[in-house]
Amino acid sequence: MSIVQDTATKAQRIKEEALAAVKATNDLIALEAVRVHYLGKKAELVAMRKGLGALDELQRKECGANINSRVDEIETALRAQKARLLNEELLSKLAAEAIDITLPARGMQVGSLHPVTKTRLRIEECFRGLGFTVAEGPEIEDDYHNFVALNIPEHHPARAMQDTFYFPDGKLLRTHTSPVQIRFMREHKPPFRLIAPGRVYRCDYDITHTPMFHQVEGLMVDENITVANLKAILTGFLQTLFEQPVKIRLRSSYFPFTEPSMEVDMQCTKCGGKGCRICKDTGWLEILGCGIVHPVVLEHCNIDSEKYTGWAFGMGIDRVAMLRYNIPDLRMMFENDARFLQQF
Repeated sequence: MSIVQDTATKAQRIKEEALAAVKATNDLIALEAVRVHYLGKKAELVAMRKGLGALDELQRKECGANINSRVDEIETALRAQKARLLNEELLSKLAAEAIDITLPARGMQVGSLHPVTKTRLRIEECFRGLGFTVAEGPEIEDDYHNFVALNIPEHHPARAMQDTFYFPDGKLLRTHTSPVQIRFMREHKPPFRLIAPGRVYRCDYDITHTPMFHQVEGLMVDENITVANLKAILTGFLQTLFEQPVKIRLRSSYFPFTEPSMEVDMQCTKCGGKGCRICKDTGWLEILGCGIVHPVVLEHCNIDSEKYTGWAFGMGIDRVAMLRYNIPDLRMMFENDARFLQQF
């Protein structure tokens, strides 16, 4: 028998064995094993190809064509079998994950507003009733509006009070909603009164702080504005918000954008000032910071500080929501626990 006939016989035998093995496979792993056995680096047909170099040109051409033809037939069978197995696998998966549309639905659950949203809307309602405008501004701010225009220059120690999220280009996530007041004052002429509710960001996270929280800041600028006017507005607002005749007291404090600056304590709404766990037996709850707008801030906004004065305050909406709904941990409002949110 000539070398050409012998090669053709062996290649035919290997092809028939390979096709039978391919047909007998029932999964992709076994099919890959068949491919490696018959077409891998150590396969018999591959070894026969390597031996063609020892033949003369005519024999090499005829034997090579025969081997290549059988390899092509095996590869075609492998592709067809792989496609069949993949299709069967897909059909099996679809059958296992099928949804019976005749089953009864789970039912609709009625949603509700988040406690922070409810509190913010209530605050806006209270101040709108007093003639205040609700203003908004960008959450991504620049250094000027967030710090410099509020009398907090680059090396001012008050910057240490606010752990700020900065972007590579120098922009930042606003640390308070005071920049909204700056933008409003630069675009409007006094007199005016406004509140600026919104999200703010600082690098802090514990039982009473989160990296993102909500603030509302208020501003009133006019002629002859005094602390007495500020106290009257805040007293009326807090009594309306908490729906009871609460008292407030002012304590001296420091903020770079107000002078004088004050912290406001509210009589505990839980015990009526008698002392309890919520107010730590003091009868008072710290509720907000406020003060008379610093003349430097007015000058940054091109407002005549000799003619106009104003007051401003800042308050955490999340803190107020905790007091209104007796929520012990601020983080509960941001964990999306349906059991907690369904209570509202």
